[in-house]
Amino acid sequence: VVLLLTTTGRKSGKPHTIGLQYEMIQGRYYVAAADGTRADWLRNILADTNVGVQVGKTKFPARAEVVSDAGEIANFLAYRLRKRPLLIRMILRSGGLKGKIDHTALETYARGIRMVILTPL
Repeated sequence: VVLLLTTTGRKSGKPHTIGLQYEMIQGRYYVAAADGTRADWLRNILADTNVGVQVGKTKFPARAEVVSDAGEIANFLAYRLRKRPLLIRMILRSGGLKGKIDHTALETYARGIRMVILTPL
């Protein structure tokens, strides 16, 4: 499940769109930046939290909140793991997670990534 996120370039001021996997939880859209603060789209959000989102044919403005708390990100990863075990295990393994995937391992992994919560306006 992919949404299109449009941010404003922090240097260029131009719109940039990227496709991201997401989970919808209580009316908000959750996405993760596997590259952490190295992800250009995340750095654009840090400069301007106003973004555009497209899910299917529906487009709407949203406010982005960057989450860096490893415990909160680990809880999100655990949620995704329950919903999509094969896909998320593959992503975690390709991201370098080794051994048993438990909450402690997810929290360690979460320290290197960021999560963004998109709230429709």
